[in-house]
Amino acid sequence: MDIGIPLFPEQASDLARDVDMLFFFLIAVSMFFVFLIGALLIYFIVKFRRRSNADRPDATRSHAGLEIAWTVIPLILTMIMFVWGAVLFFKQSRPPSDAMEILVVGKQWMWKIQHPTGHTEINELHVPLGQPVKLNMTSEDVIHSFYVPAFRVKMDVLPGRYTTAWFTPNRTGRFHLFCAEYCGTEHSKMVGSVNVLTPVEYERWLAGEVGDTPADTPVEAGRRLFTQLGCATCHHPDAGALGPDLAGVFGSEVTLADGRTVVADEDYLRQSILDPRATLVDGYEPIMPTFRGLVNEQQLMQLISYIKSLGDAGETGEGM
Repeated sequence: MDIGIPLFPEQASDLARDVDMLFFFLIAVSMFFVFLIGALLIYFIVKFRRRSNADRPDATRSHAGLEIAWTVIPLILTMIMFVWGAVLFFKQSRPPSDAMEILVVGKQWMWKIQHPTGHTEINELHVPLGQPVKLNMTSEDVIHSFYVPAFRVKMDVLPGRYTTAWFTPNRTGRFHLFCAEYCGTEHSKMVGSVNVLTPVEYERWLAGEVGDTPADTPVEAGRRLFTQLGCATCHHPDAGALGPDLAGVFGSEVTLADGRTVVADEDYLRQSILDPRATLVDGYEPIMPTFRGLVNEQQLMQLISYIKSLGDAGETGEGM
């Protein structure tokens, strides 16, 4: 009789099958050795039990072939697990270049989401079928964890830094979204859903036939903040600028005043905005004020989106 309780969540992303295959392999190997060792244990208990006090066992001798076998076979199996797991880990950690970037901010007790088109959502995420999606995530308060069981995606969302996760949905429908890290008294209420639509339905949703009214895109909102906060006063390409030009800075190597060389990624840009003296670029004076408390996490992500749009990654440039 079908009781209607699935043993595993459905596989709704390209990654889900790969994760499940590794998991089933680990379960199969574990069960094989559980039954093998258990059966041998019972056999030896029965065969070599003491029948009387006069029983004296024969002297034991080592068996080189057996010693080699129970060393080499587990080594081979564990190396298969390691390599398989490493390949899957690197696949999970490297989103494709054509992935659609979505900003996610965790907050007690909700998920705030912004699409590249400017659409914003709370505890809902709409994505198109077959489109790789990259989530750039951070937290406004405590540690959260973005977890979609059907996609086999789970990533901690941390305050003060950025983490990423990605997936390619391969099935339309509505799938559960949870916070998988205890984050306070209403942790259990921090739930939502990921809605996978066909490309046509997704375009309708973007057009406003379904969903909210689109706001500025993250890049446009970041450009507006960049102007409002007076960043353009110092960060411009003209001679005599008080701050370095930011065109092409993202992804480039930056030499700091203390001699260190760092890559200008999202975390570097975030720290440069909130604590500019810690990432002072060589050749510039420490005159940039901190914007800590003046911008929230969502605005920080918008500013970074705008800076990323100023040039292609890898071009020559300097940091903030």
